Amino acid sequence: MRISKEKAAENRMALIKAASKLFRERGIDGVGVAEISKEAGLTHGALYAHFKSKEELALEALAYGLEQANARMYASTRDGMPDLGAYLDHFLAVDGRDDYGTRCPIAASASEIGRQDKAISARFAEGYMVLARAFERQIAANQPGSDALARGMVAVAAMVGGLAVARGAAKGNPAMSEQLLKATRQMLDELMLAAPK
Repeated sequence: MRISKEKAAENRMALIKAASKLFRERGIDGVGVAEISKEAGLTHGALYAHFKSKEELALEALAYGLEQANARMYASTRDGMPDLGAYLDHFLAVDGRDDYGTRCPIAASASEIGRQDKAISARFAEGYMVLARAFERQIAANQPGSDALARGMVAVAAMVGGLAVARGAAKGNPAMSEQLLKATRQMLDELMLAAPK
């Protein structure tokens, strides 16, 4: 039975959303095709009607997650730039630490992307640089003459790393995990506002 183009597009998006959520929760290698199809409410064969491989779906799911993260970053703006303070409050919140499935795919997948194919790695790097450039603009406005892009790249690394370690410690030492989130937030404020040396 043939389905309409609209239904096919809807099914394809359901697969991308399901994969994006599951990949963030358990990693690309930790999720099977059958699980993705089930999460999307579709049959196992439906995935291969839309994607040549799980890797192709992973690329689309990563792109979707990065689009969500960028939209969240630009949800609040000041003078045409994202309000990075509001974004950091969201990113480094305890509920964000505990919510893998809908939060930033960079934080969820940073440790595994290097084991994926070149296209996925390239898309990851592109998404990382979008975040770094947003920080670069903020830093350049506050610190003329600084190497704002380098500082922006370090800011994103600190943000992602702080969240990753806080997630790792959350069950075993929740107080330390929360302290790390707060300390990361404070250090990022200092990095973005401090005058260059």
